[in-house]
Amino acid sequence: MYKSERQQFYTQIEQFWADLYDEEYALYDIYEVTGEEVEKIRLATERTGHIYFKIAHLLRNVPDETLLEMGYPEETLPFLRLKTLEAESVIARFDFIPYNGSYKCIEMNADTPTFIKELFFVNDRMCGAFGMKSPNADTEQLLKEAVQDSVAQSMSSPKAHIVFTAHEENIEDYYTALYLMQFVPGAKFTPLHQLQILRGVGLFDEDGKRIDILYRQTVPIENVIQDEDEAQNKIGLWLLELVEQNLLTIINPPSAFLLQNKAVQAVIWGLHEERHAFFSAEEHEWIAHYFLPTYLEESPFIEKGLRYVKKPVFGREGDTVEIYEADGQLLKEDGQKSYQQYIKVYQQYIEQPKTTFQSEKGKQTGEMLVGSFLISGKPGAVGLRIGGMITNNLSYYLPVGIKRAHLEPELFISE
Repeated sequence: MYKSERQQFYTQIEQFWADLYDEEYALYDIYEVTGEEVEKIRLATERTGHIYFKIAHLLRNVPDETLLEMGYPEETLPFLRLKTLEAESVIARFDFIPYNGSYKCIEMNADTPTFIKELFFVNDRMCGAFGMKSPNADTEQLLKEAVQDSVAQSMSSPKAHIVFTAHEENIEDYYTALYLMQFVPGAKFTPLHQLQILRGVGLFDEDGKRIDILYRQTVPIENVIQDEDEAQNKIGLWLLELVEQNLLTIINPPSAFLLQNKAVQAVIWGLHEERHAFFSAEEHEWIAHYFLPTYLEESPFIEKGLRYVKKPVFGREGDTVEIYEADGQLLKEDGQKSYQQYIKVYQQYIEQPKTTFQSEKGKQTGEMLVGSFLISGKPGAVGLRIGGMITNNLSYYLPVGIKRAHLEPELFISE
C-alpha cells in the first residue's frame, strides 16, 4: 500500500529525484510540527544568519595568514575578498539539531546547498496529500524574488547572457538548477562540461556566446579550483580570475564561499568566548543560545570530558565526518573520505532526537536533522533529513506539516 501510494504521488512531480542511488530518498510520510516550532526555527535562522553575515565583513579584511590558517586554498584569497551582491549568500541552508527547547546550529551551507526543491516545492504538495498546512507556504515566492533580485543586481546591461550550470549526469544537481532557472526568464542551461573558457577574455556557452552571469547552485568552488583541461591548464582558477577581473559574475557570490568554510564557526565561537566587542551583548546571547563550541583542535573537549565531532572545513553530505568519545576514541565515522586534504574543525557533539517513519522497508527509526533556508538574509523553507548519527547522502527526506487544529493564522501571513 505504502509503495503504490508513494509511487503515485511522486510520479505526479516532474523533474524530481524521489529515489537516489537506487534507494528510496523522499518518503511518503509527514512529520507533524506546530506553528510555534516553525517560528522558533525561523528565529534561529534569522539570528544565526545575522551572525554569519556580520562575520563576513571581518573575514574579508583579515590578513592572508589568518585565512590560510582557516584552511582556505591559497589560490582563492583574492576571490574571497570580493563583495559583489548585497546579500553575502542568496541561498544558504542551516543544519539545526533540536536541543533543550530550542535549536543548535551545527553548520551553515552557505555556498552550494541542496534540499531546495524538496522544501520549497514538494513539501506543500505532500501537505496537501495529507490534509495538513505547509509551514513553507509562500516561501517559494521569497525564493523566486531573491533569485531574480540577485540576477538583477548582477546585470550590467539588459541583454546580459544568463546561464545556469550543473553536472548534467547528477540528477539532483541538474533538476535543482532547472528548478531555479524557471524563475529567470531568458536564462538557459549549459552543462558544466560544455562551458568554454578563454583566460582573461570570458566564459562561453556551448554555442560560443559569452556568459555574463553564471548561476552555479550546485558547483562548489573548492571543486572548481581543481579543474584542469586536457592540456593541464588550470581552467578552474581561470574562472575565478574572470570573476576577479569583473568579466563574469557568479551566483552564489564569492562571499558565500567565504562563509562555507566550517572554521568560520570556530572564529565566531572564539570571539564569543573572549566576549569580543565585535559582537554586541545581544549578539553574544544569540551565539551562546544557538551555536556550539567549535575549535581548530580537539583538546578543549578532551579536557572537559565531552564527545565531539571532527569534520573537514570543506565537505558535503557527512563525507569525512567522525564522532569521538570524550577520551578521544573514535565512536562513528562516515565511510567516504573525499575531503581528507582539508584541515579539520572540532565541534561539541549533541544527540539528534529520533523519530519513527514509514518507508518501503517498513516502519523505521532515524535521527532528525532540521534544514532551514536563509534566503538573502531572510528565513525560508524548513524540513527534515532522517538518517543515522551522521547525516549523509543516503539519509531520507521527510516532509513536515502542521495539523489544521494547531493552525494559528497569524503565523502564516506572508511577509
